[in-house]
Amino acid sequence: MAKFDHYSVMLSECVESLRVGDGYYVDCTAGGGGHSLEIIKKIKNGKLVAIDRDIAAINAVQERLKVYKDKLITVKDNFFEVEKILDSLGIDKINGALIDLGVSSYQLDTPERGFSYMHDAPLDMRMDTGQTLSAFDVVNTYSESELKRILREYGEESFAPQIASKIVQRREKEPICTTFQLADVIKSAMPAKARNDRHHPCKRSFQAIRIEVNSELEVIEPTLRALADRLVSGGRLAVITFHSLEDRIAKQTFADLSRGCTCPPDFPVCVCNKKPSVRMLNKKPILPSEEELMANPRSRSAKLRVVEKL
Repeated sequence: MAKFDHYSVMLSECVESLRVGDGYYVDCTAGGGGHSLEIIKKIKNGKLVAIDRDIAAINAVQERLKVYKDKLITVKDNFFEVEKILDSLGIDKINGALIDLGVSSYQLDTPERGFSYMHDAPLDMRMDTGQTLSAFDVVNTYSESELKRILREYGEESFAPQIASKIVQRREKEPICTTFQLADVIKSAMPAKARNDRHHPCKRSFQAIRIEVNSELEVIEPTLRALADRLVSGGRLAVITFHSLEDRIAKQTFADLSRGCTCPPDFPVCVCNKKPSVRMLNKKPILPSEEELMANPRSRSAKLRVVEKL
């Protein structure tokens, strides 16, 4: 098994944005522990709760931060369960939280995890290897209409109907078991011009299937709202997104949390009593520096958004 290595995107920007001091902080996607390490270094009195659903990540964080073990709490779980996690720990309010929604380099670069179209491996794509649903199940059991919806909605794939149809045709002969088999099916459904595009022809489809396997999008908004609700006044919440679907959810959720009265403009007085709970610290997202892009091209699509609790 490969070592859990992961480049921490916008590391200094994230830690600076959180304005780490004393108190409780949550790293909802601990990964290789890069963000967690820099956060916990700045906590004199308090603790860091590091969450990840990948046991390899939890093991890596525990090893990397072992000198800070008195200030570290690790939890193997989906960050969607953050309220339940904090309640179980007796933590009512937090001083800051970070969510990095990217797939870790370890997951992409470990062939047996089945995330990448660049390695031949069993179709898997599970961030939590203990869960039942895998990419094999999605590809081989979902109906053609379900596959088309997933590819279109989660991958924004313009050839979704053709790819879904090809997948169903191929699996009628034999199951599609590996990443290369799936990649071949995807490429066979696309015209030559699309296959020669600057983006890999399988990128959008693999993204879509991975999102479906891990239920990635539906957990973002409720988690952001739960974390914002837990923040102390002046506490900060940061989220790193990597594609337009994630960023749209984060942007709209933060906009709603920072909005006050929603009554129609012709109402003489406010009846909704809605008050803003956060303020957005950056109307436009923070982007990786040119130096970071040179060091880690995978950072190119990353966007950082930060809010502060009122």
